[in-house]
Amino acid sequence: MKPKKNPKIDVGRNSGIYFLLGINLMLLLTWQALEQKTYDREAIKKDYVEIAQEIEEDIPITNVNTPPPPPPPVELATPEIITVVEDKIDVEETVMESSETSQEEYIEKQEIVEIEDVIAVEEVEEEIEVAFAVVENVPVFPGCTGNNTELKKCFNAKVLAHVKKTFKYPIQAQELGIQGKVYVMFIVDRSGNISNIRTRGPDKYLETEASRIIDALPKMTPGMQRNKPVNVPYSIPITFKIDE
Repeated sequence: MKPKKNPKIDVGRNSGIYFLLGINLMLLLTWQALEQKTYDREAIKKDYVEIAQEIEEDIPITNVNTPPPPPPPVELATPEIITVVEDKIDVEETVMESSETSQEEYIEKQEIVEIEDVIAVEEVEEEIEVAFAVVENVPVFPGCTGNNTELKKCFNAKVLAHVKKTFKYPIQAQELGIQGKVYVMFIVDRSGNISNIRTRGPDKYLETEASRIIDALPKMTPGMQRNKPVNVPYSIPITFKIDE
């Protein structure tokens, strides 16, 4: 038998080239398949439904022309009937006096009102109180003389002498055996009088007696501050003691 194929032709000689071309073709098709976008039908349908719900329906606006109200009826004025009367009655003319006030009369009245409205206000002198230790000129007890320092010493001595001379022990306190020290504070006012006596002690009987003693002080020359009389407070303790 004779062979059908040409022995010079080698069938497997180009098989490697064909194999490489096939692999490249498969890779190309695979890459295009991966790059192609796909969509889910359910998602597309859902988005479509949601968008459809947001569409608002345009309702045409209908303008209704309302006829204007009828004008109100016009009232016709009734003409006045004028009756002509013959002038047979004498009419007395009344003279009207002017009630207007002239400028001069107005000024006079205004001045009277202003004068009546003025109220005299008395000047109230300020009550100045300066302590006995710092006042420029201390109150002068009757019989004291000298400079300010000497007047202070004389004042203290005269007040103590007055307390000893006027002192009387209360009988009620003596019977009950009540004794102690009473602190007395008073003011020599701008007129030189003793005022505003205050006491603080262990018993009301002792306080009453201490107040009586100070109230019996004589009138003095008031203290001075910047050449003006001032109130000068003064305090003194009075001791009540029962001799055994």
